Amino acid sequence: MCRLCWIVLSLLLLVMAGVAYKVVVVGSVEETPDGRQALLLTRAERNLVLAEMRGFLVAVQAIVAATNDEKMEAAAEAAARVGMAAQTDIPPGLIAKLPLEFKKLGFDTHRKFDALALDARQLGDPDHTREQLAALMANCLACHAAYSLKVADQ
Repeated sequence: MCRLCWIVLSLLLLVMAGVAYKVVVVGSVEETPDGRQALLLTRAERNLVLAEMRGFLVAVQAIVAATNDEKMEAAAEAAARVGMAAQTDIPPGLIAKLPLEFKKLGFDTHRKFDALALDARQLGDPDHTREQLAALMANCLACHAAYSLKVADQ
């Protein structure tokens, strides 16, 4: 009897490990003809991701404009709006659909905006902030080169 329990427990653990791998690492994706991975999302999830990316663009434009005018507090505020604090409204179901590398890029991008905000306030150096922004934009380029968004069939 105990042997059967161990077999059932082992199978259950294997299934749970497979589900965890799918949720944490793989996500809900499919290959596209252009070689990128399409993230398979609901329409609402796709709109949320697109809104977040538009928020990044708004912040980038505000940071560039502020650093050109040497208004470092304005640059810091723009960056802080899209830092890690902006992640509080992301539904867990959406996070589960995203592949691990996409999550890493996304979280790193938010952290880089936070670092840029902190340095803009503390250092007040527009050139340094623009250098940070250039490095941050490499995340945007990497993400757009690797992924696209697709509304999954309901």
